[in-house]
Amino acid sequence: MKLVTFRYQNTISIGLVDGGRVLDLAPLADRLGGSLKEMIRKGVLSDLVGFDTSSLNSLSLDEIEFLPVIPDAGKILCVGINYTTHVKETGRDMPMHPMIFTRFADSQAGHLTPIIRPFVSHKLDFEGELAVVIGKTARHVKAENALEYVAGYSCYNDGSVRDYQKHTIQFIPGKNFPNTGGFGPWLVTSDEIPDPQALHLTTRLNGDVMQDTDTSDMIFGVAELIEYCSTFTELAPGDVIVSGTTGGVGAFREPPVWMKPGDSIEIAISGIGTLRNTIADEA
Repeated sequence: MKLVTFRYQNTISIGLVDGGRVLDLAPLADRLGGSLKEMIRKGVLSDLVGFDTSSLNSLSLDEIEFLPVIPDAGKILCVGINYTTHVKETGRDMPMHPMIFTRFADSQAGHLTPIIRPFVSHKLDFEGELAVVIGKTARHVKAENALEYVAGYSCYNDGSVRDYQKHTIQFIPGKNFPNTGGFGPWLVTSDEIPDPQALHLTTRLNGDVMQDTDTSDMIFGVAELIEYCSTFTELAPGDVIVSGTTGGVGAFREPPVWMKPGDSIEIAISGIGTLRNTIADEA
C-alpha cells in the first residue's frame, strides 16, 4: 500500500496511490485522521486494506502537488557514515556507534518540487537514502523486534550544503537549509517490504548514475538504528530515521560534483519508487 501527502486546490490531504492515480482520503478524515502522521498514530493504516474506495475522488498523480511524506514529523534523525563504501571514500575509521544528527521538518521538499540551492553556497550535494517512518511509540526497543515498530519506508535525498556542514564537527547547519531534503514520493507500508536490508538504491543526476548500492551495505541496519535511537529518545509515530548514504556523493568526486539550477536528481529504491526533484536557486 502506498500513501501520499499532497495538496490539491489549496487543500492538503492524504491519498491512497492506485497505479497512476490517487484516491483522496479527505472524506474519511474524521475516522482516519487528517494527516499521515495522525493516521499512523491512530493505527488505522491497516483499515484501508480491502476498503471500498468507490466513493472517493480519484485524481491523476499529475494533478496533485506532492508534499514531503511526513511534513510534520516530530523528529527526523539522520545517520551519517553508515555504508562501508561511504566510509572508504571519506577516509574515516569504521564507526563504533551510529553517527546521528537532526533535520528540521521545514527543511524538506516533496517529490517533483524544487530543491533550493541557497545563495550563500554553491556546494549543494546529493545523498540518496532509505527513510524509515516509525509506526508506534518505541522506547528501549531491541533489534530483534525493531521492525515491528516501522509503519513504512520512503526515499530521501539528504541534500547537503557541504561548506556549512564542515564549519564545525556538528553537521546540523549544512543539513537544514530550507527545501534541501527531498522526501517521497510516498510511504510504502512495511508489509510490502519485509526486509529493508534487501533493497537496491540508485541515485541519478541528470540521468547519470552517481550512487548504486544494496542496503545490505549498511553498517548499522534499520533494526539496529531503531534500537540505538530508541535508547536515547522516545520515538513517536511519524518520526523518521534517515538511514545514511552510500559512496559516490559529489563532495568526494574528483573534481567535486555539485547540484546546480536546472539539474534533475533522482533517488530510486526497489520496492518503493523514485523520488525526483529539480534544482533551483534561492529567490
